[in-house]
This record gives sequence, structure tokens and C-alpha cells, in this order.
Amino acid sequence: MSLAVGCPQCAAPVTESAQGWICATHAAIEPMWRTTAPTYDDFAEHLLRAETMPTYLPWPLSPGWSVTDFAGIGAAPQRPRATMTCASGPSELDGPVDVAVIAEEPGTGFGARVAGLVARDPGAEIGGGAPAVRVRIGRQLVPLWPVSTSSEDAEWDRSVVAGEAEGRWLWLVLRPASAILLLQADWILRDASQVGPALVELPFGGPAPSW
Repeated sequence: MSLAVGCPQCAAPVTESAQGWICATHAAIEPMWRTTAPTYDDFAEHLLRAETMPTYLPWPLSPGWSVTDFAGIGAAPQRPRATMTCASGPSELDGPVDVAVIAEEPGTGFGARVAGLVARDPGAEIGGGAPAVRVRIGRQLVPLWPVSTSSEDAEWDRSVVAGEAEGRWLWLVLRPASAILLLQADWILRDASQVGPALVELPFGGPAPSW
């Protein structure tokens, strides 16, 4: 197996037992399966593990952009809890940009980890007032609200927005923080498992963001 197993909430080591996967910090967990070097073969394995959980990517990727990271949460393909992809590339105003997209069942806490937050779910900001941006998934325009990161660290190095799509939390984490302006355009997210033959042409590689 080419995907590395870990904890969805922290970087502590995990072990497999007769009762399931155990994290040294969080005890019993749903394991995270993350690529160590993004390739098409790893991504195909990820999609098989994710099965019924959508794996969203900005679509189409702009020239010079590539898939630099992806992961899924779940002990078995029949019980996926979350997926994450990161697309990275250049922008005219912000230079190098990372855009992580997380879809997860409520209470999973994986989106919060990628965003650098402590709370497991986005919080009370979601649904209050006008959304910051909207992204298109199929025929649906999904509203996303800002999630504050100011209480987590002294560096405002990222922007985080979240909302609900198909009964799941949808998070976008953008670095640097000013890259949020990219979403003012009509951004499209597409479930990679539904792309078909065009998936073969996706570019992979490049340094993965830290989270």
C-alpha cells in the first residue's frame, strides 16, 4: 500500500489492533490515509478508499498548478469520513498559492486540523450573515463563510472558509491569506471520482503544505 496511515487529528504515531486503529494521543481513531509523494497511482488508490465520499478539486486546474497533497479518513472504503486535496500553483498577485479542499462528515475534526484550528467543526459563524464567497459544485452554488483563525496563532498566514454541501462540511484553506481573493471569481469544484478519462491528465507533484 502506497498511502501512509496516520491520525486525522494530530501527527502522533498510530498502530493497528484487533479493535481497530489506535493513536498514541487520541486513542481509538478513524485512520487517515495520506500520500507521501503525490502520483496518479496514489490518487487512484485514494479514490478507491474514499468510495462514496466526494474528493473535490478546483476544476480545471490553471496552467502551472498541480495536485500536491491528498488524504482520506476511514477504516474501510464503505465508511469514509472525510477527504482532502491540495492544489498548488502560481498566482499573479500572491505568488505561490496552496488551496486545500476538505469534505467531511460533522464531528470528524479533519478540516479543523488542516485549517490549524482546535474546534472540530467550523462553529457558529457558519450561516450567519452574508457568505464571504460562493463556489460552484455541479449546478449548485455553495455559500462559504469565513472561519476566524485569529485566536489560534499570531500569524495570519491563511484564510479559511466553510459551509455545507450535500449534508457535509466543506472547508477551503488558502495560503497565503490574501489568496482568498481568488475565490471572487466563479470557482468550480468537481468531484475527481466523476472526472473520467481527463483524470489521467492531472498534473501531480510539488511540495505539500504543512498541516
